[in-house]
Amino acid sequence: MTRQLNRRALLGAGALAGVAACASTPSPPFPSKAPPFEPKDWASVRAQFTLDPGLAHFSAFVLAPAPALVRETIQRHRAGLDADPHYLPRGDPAPDLTIRRTAARFLGGEPGQIALTDSTTMGLGLLYSGMRLRPGQDVLTTEHDFLATHEGVRLLAERTGARVRRVRLYDNAATASADRIVSAIKAGLGPRTRVVAVTWVHSSTGVRLPIRAIADMLAEINRGRDEQDRALLCVDGVHGFGAMADGVADLGCDFLSSGTHKWLFGPRGTGILWGRAWDALAPVVPGFERPSFVAWQTGRAPGPTTAELVTPGGYKAFEHRWAMTQAFGFQDAIGKDRVQRRTQELATRLKEGLRAIPHVTLVTPVAAELSAGLVCCAIAGMHPDMAVAGLRERKIVASSTPYRPTLLRFGTSIVTTPEEVDRAVKAVAELR
Repeated sequence: MTRQLNRRALLGAGALAGVAACASTPSPPFPSKAPPFEPKDWASVRAQFTLDPGLAHFSAFVLAPAPALVRETIQRHRAGLDADPHYLPRGDPAPDLTIRRTAARFLGGEPGQIALTDSTTMGLGLLYSGMRLRPGQDVLTTEHDFLATHEGVRLLAERTGARVRRVRLYDNAATASADRIVSAIKAGLGPRTRVVAVTWVHSSTGVRLPIRAIADMLAEINRGRDEQDRALLCVDGVHGFGAMADGVADLGCDFLSSGTHKWLFGPRGTGILWGRAWDALAPVVPGFERPSFVAWQTGRAPGPTTAELVTPGGYKAFEHRWAMTQAFGFQDAIGKDRVQRRTQELATRLKEGLRAIPHVTLVTPVAAELSAGLVCCAIAGMHPDMAVAGLRERKIVASSTPYRPTLLRFGTSIVTTPEEVDRAVKAVAELR
């Protein structure tokens, strides 16, 4: 194998996420140099971002900005690649493996369990497009999932002929209960349900599913099944990953797909697919990991499916991918538990303020155990898109949900302050 093939096989191997700089305009209107980082000080955490200080950012999760260390790392790797296309990070001949190890520590898993993707949607596409189903096996999902899950399982059914069923987990999100959610999924299972496709935090309502309780219920069901008929719990985790402290052992799922450019505030255009049942999948896109190159050059099949083989090959925006180590490090420095507490405390403050407004209907559950950082509501007589525009005029950045019905949506996070929450509540109260 030539040096070129060796190097590119290595580069295409594992490493997490990445992409672009943090400002949305060519010339940021404020300095990009951040003060020293004090992870225990929320003002210092906020100061690591070049977000416009004149705006209260409740949509940072849509395509997250990156903190200073991540931006600087991207720039350093970009300069290195521009100066020498054979550049590798100094002292790290296997940057993808380094990122896998960092991600595994953050998740509580193993490096070999992590495939690298560009987004949650890519991860779900690789999962459902690669899932091997035997004759008679079927798929269970819910009415509340996003396009990526619904379309992913539809394509799986089209390819395999499997039946797909949807269950409703709640009629009113605000009064959703863990018991009903778990019971609805249990009632929807068939004797040969192979895939249970759910979403950790619903971007339509802000409801956070009790994934651990669902996993425990499925574990009981699976005790009476053959290994190849075991129901696999597959989770779109994007609005919990980086906002909640749970690792994969806490969740108990079989697969977890997430972008790392949302609540983790990693480089844009990046993601992971964690799994512990890779033998249930076939690779969809040729990989560039070393096993793929060895198999290709020797004319042999690569062997059993692994996370490395599922990771799509091809040349990537390596300056972005290689900066993922710093994104995980930034979150670890703050502390996953502190991030969750901050996110949920601010969300609770926002929910309490919104539900006190007479013309506002709060949709997201008040209970912290059934919600995360997303807060959804409806304003009487006003379309959510009009509300978003009205809030923007008041320097509050919110979003509307891409579902039916459409709702007004906020996201509290480590770049949000209590004062901004109070400003948002006051601004919503002014909308008529």
